[in-house]
Amino acid sequence: MKQTRRQVVLGLLALGLTGCSRGGVPCNAALVTARAAETPPLPTVPNAGWDAWVAGFRPRAVSSGIAERTFDTAFSFAGFVPGVIERDRNQTETTRTLEDYLAIAASTDRIGLGQQNLAGYGSLLAEVEARYGIEAHVLASVWGLESRYGTRRGNIPVISSTSTLAYEGRRANFFQGQLMAALRILQNGDITPSRMTGSWAGAMGHTQFIPTSYEAYAVDFRGDGRRDIWADDPTDALASTGAYLARSGWTRGQPWGVEVQLPPGINTALTGRSATRSTSEWASLGVRDMRGREVPDYGSAAILLPDGATGPAFMIFGNFAVIARYNNSEKYVIGVGHLSDRLLGRPPIQGDFAPDANGLTQADRRRIQERLTAAGFDTQGTDGVIGSNTEAAIRAYEAANRLSVTGIATRRLLQGLG
Repeated sequence: MKQTRRQVVLGLLALGLTGCSRGGVPCNAALVTARAAETPPLPTVPNAGWDAWVAGFRPRAVSSGIAERTFDTAFSFAGFVPGVIERDRNQTETTRTLEDYLAIAASTDRIGLGQQNLAGYGSLLAEVEARYGIEAHVLASVWGLESRYGTRRGNIPVISSTSTLAYEGRRANFFQGQLMAALRILQNGDITPSRMTGSWAGAMGHTQFIPTSYEAYAVDFRGDGRRDIWADDPTDALASTGAYLARSGWTRGQPWGVEVQLPPGINTALTGRSATRSTSEWASLGVRDMRGREVPDYGSAAILLPDGATGPAFMIFGNFAVIARYNNSEKYVIGVGHLSDRLLGRPPIQGDFAPDANGLTQADRRRIQERLTAAGFDTQGTDGVIGSNTEAAIRAYEAANRLSVTGIATRRLLQGLG
């Protein structure tokens, strides 16, 4: 029987073979359908204010060294995209609890796909680790969290997104800087305007480099004359992330953090990212890992309580701050660290998170999803995270049962579902 291209690639991955080449068959099975996983591009709309802003920005860009032809060609592919403003104000790191964020960041699917990519790209990741000292599972975790291993790299023209956000003004200086960097990248011939796409915030490629980070850290790993983080082949993107973390001070062999148990009555004023002590000092205060052992000496450490005194506790090390250089959201850093642990087969977080505002634990929310789906109201997943699909299923259930339609997961709903 003739095999499809996808079957061939999956077979190679199962054997742990790589052989990636630019323009060849991607060795990551997920990349075969990468673009199919993207949501439709956010639409551009006419906006006279943005037009006027672009016209005013043009002489500033030209005076800063951007050729008129570069500017005009870049903006011939651009437009005002109001959707990026909405996304800027509703970022997952700020709208989700840590518990929900980690359920998404280290979902069963993301872990499984990550382990598949660790095997499929083992040779490449080993090369990057050898050159930059960043462990393969850490690189894979950043890749997984940033673009779901290349399947969600973003399809919004970077000139559109950065100029829209620069015009909108909430972080005008930052996005003007990103827009100027994007224009310099185009002028240098690293990419064409039609291929220069990314996220709503202008982050590009497999590991989502913003334009200024690209300028500072992107590398041409194979020496072919291009720093191509946009290609289906993730070589330059993963190597660039390795270079970024290495230059940010990564310590090979040091964990980002370790989940720990705190002794009863410990003074929580001793905790916080800046309150560092040796691991032996923490041990003398009664701090132990989740198996009751003293934490090995990985260097100076702090205790982090991201969900408050009753939630999970982490002993964090210098590499925590290095990941924060990539994205300064505390949830993001914990997400990368935890996913990297899970890719190695380590256990889920064992500490208890507080119930949500409606008094539900994650297990309660998972039961609601399971029972709704079993009743014919599909929540499109049972991860315990209440998103738009679950809210729609709740509303459908409430309407079908002549209840007040709220879409809210509550204990009363859980009890009503049996």
